[in-house]
Amino acid sequence: MQLQVTNSPFNENQVELLNRLLPTLTETQQIWLGGYLSALSLQGNAAAVSTGTSLQAEGIAAAVSPAAQPQISREVTVLFGSQTGNCQRLASSLSRKLEEQGFQVTVSAMNGFKPNGLKKVENLLLLVSTHGEGEPPDNARAFHEFIYSKRAPQLDHLSYSVLALGDTSYEFFCQTGKDFDQRLEELGGRRLSPRVDCDLDYDEPVAEWFQQVISSLSGPQNAPAIAGEAVQAAEQAEPPDSAYSRNHPFHAEVLENLNLNGRGSDRETRHLELSLAGSNLSFEPGDSLGVYPENHPQLVADIIAAMGWNSDESVPLNKKGEEGTLREALLRHYEITVLTKPLLEQAAQLTASAGLQALLAPDHQQELKAYIQGRDLLDLVQDFAPWEVPARSFVTILRKLPARLYSIASSYNANPDEVHFTVRAVRYESHGRDRYGVCSVHCAERVQPGDTLPIYIQNNPNFKLPANSEVPVIMIGPGTGVAPFRSFLEEREEQGASGRTWLFYGDRHFVTDFLYQTDWQRMLKDGVLNKLDVAFSRDTEEKVYVQHRILEQSRELYAWLQEGAHVYVCGDEKHMAHDVHSALVTVIQRESGLSPEEAVAYLEHMQQEQRYQRDVY
Repeated sequence: MQLQVTNSPFNENQVELLNRLLPTLTETQQIWLGGYLSALSLQGNAAAVSTGTSLQAEGIAAAVSPAAQPQISREVTVLFGSQTGNCQRLASSLSRKLEEQGFQVTVSAMNGFKPNGLKKVENLLLLVSTHGEGEPPDNARAFHEFIYSKRAPQLDHLSYSVLALGDTSYEFFCQTGKDFDQRLEELGGRRLSPRVDCDLDYDEPVAEWFQQVISSLSGPQNAPAIAGEAVQAAEQAEPPDSAYSRNHPFHAEVLENLNLNGRGSDRETRHLELSLAGSNLSFEPGDSLGVYPENHPQLVADIIAAMGWNSDESVPLNKKGEEGTLREALLRHYEITVLTKPLLEQAAQLTASAGLQALLAPDHQQELKAYIQGRDLLDLVQDFAPWEVPARSFVTILRKLPARLYSIASSYNANPDEVHFTVRAVRYESHGRDRYGVCSVHCAERVQPGDTLPIYIQNNPNFKLPANSEVPVIMIGPGTGVAPFRSFLEEREEQGASGRTWLFYGDRHFVTDFLYQTDWQRMLKDGVLNKLDVAFSRDTEEKVYVQHRILEQSRELYAWLQEGAHVYVCGDEKHMAHDVHSALVTVIQRESGLSPEEAVAYLEHMQQEQRYQRDVY
């Protein structure tokens, strides 16, 4: 029912705001708001009486507590689904803040939580990223399947909230978080606070979500006290050992920048070595390196020219209010090579272009999807000209230029105060123009020894060598996916590890594309690497890939699995990782006599035991 000005004590503007807000509130939020207003009223009355007695204060607390705020359990379960570690770090950090507020908190990866235990959970906070084409991360798959199965229990007793991490440049932005949020509601759960969907620059929305959640759990009287705590919780998700982090990168000097491909190759793969001296940064094998790149200077110049702007005019560089030239802003601070639906929606408010308005119409979603694919900001400003908007206004709709993550290709123990990474230059033609990967071509064409790159370390707890160095290790990494296994083997060499190692590597041509060939040959000779199987797809009439080598080695590979070997897969998620996964299931089924379903369960059990880990993208 909507409020009317004639039957309420509010003016027209207040009525409009209330009518927009009230229909969106959940039952829990309505109770919270009612309690908050009651508390304000009671506190106001107390101030007017001003007797100063503790008895009166106790009376106010007693009046507010039962009526305004239902009794909420102090036990909170925090579950995370994380591929690269972001949600795991946030879950740990936010859980510490809850414990400081007096809650009893259980924190777990989704694959470490027994799904039937949901029947006993009253307060659930769920943090999850979306992977690939709207898919759950590896450690959330089984839990996701369970709650969508017929075995999922009714959850009428459950209060929950979902934090979803994603990337708006993907079609299925935060889809896994949306799935969980919808399904928990279908099962009877009630939201503590609305789901929050986060883009790559997630600090502020994470802080807002946490504030909403802890306010709902603690009651309105405690909400103001923890507003700043939420921001700190998000910031403290960074590694604490160094002053440098995702929000404060270290400018590392480039020591080496080498092309790993031989003469005549149609590929260019760069091996870069950076100095960490003075940073106090360190890492473990399996961690990633975040690199903040620069956009191509020519693309920046073309956008400025197309809009008729002055490259030296002053514009905001970020939300903190820092200023710089327009050229600097587009070169180092804003993303200009990827179009997203939210960007086009904001751009449409800055132009009278009927074409852009039509593209955003609800019945043109397929056309919008096709337009976004393979185009950049220059396409947008050229296709929907003219624009009569100042640069200062336009840059505020652009997304922050995100860092690119690369698997670290070196052991810190083997190369103190250095970090190595591997990047393949991406170049292609689309819509009549040459295109390129922002960071890969920046590294390939414009970064020289002596230059610096802004970097940070991203710990990945889901891609780690076994603690016991006697355990056998099987590594599967075609192309640049082999990078972390160089780190693994250097580390094992430093440890003097006795556990056997087996590497599956693939690329196009043996002569020109065998990345780190001399490293593998030396490690084979020294016994650091015990077994190497390679597949070069363009050297034979019939293309051969790493999954084919896995099937050829079926019997021995299964014997390693039975001995407790850990399996690691790194590289392309869309094709390679799926094919390798299928090959492993086939090997298990073939050699064990298990059914297809049992073979899948075998591999899932390995995953739960952290014996099957993937770093795929």
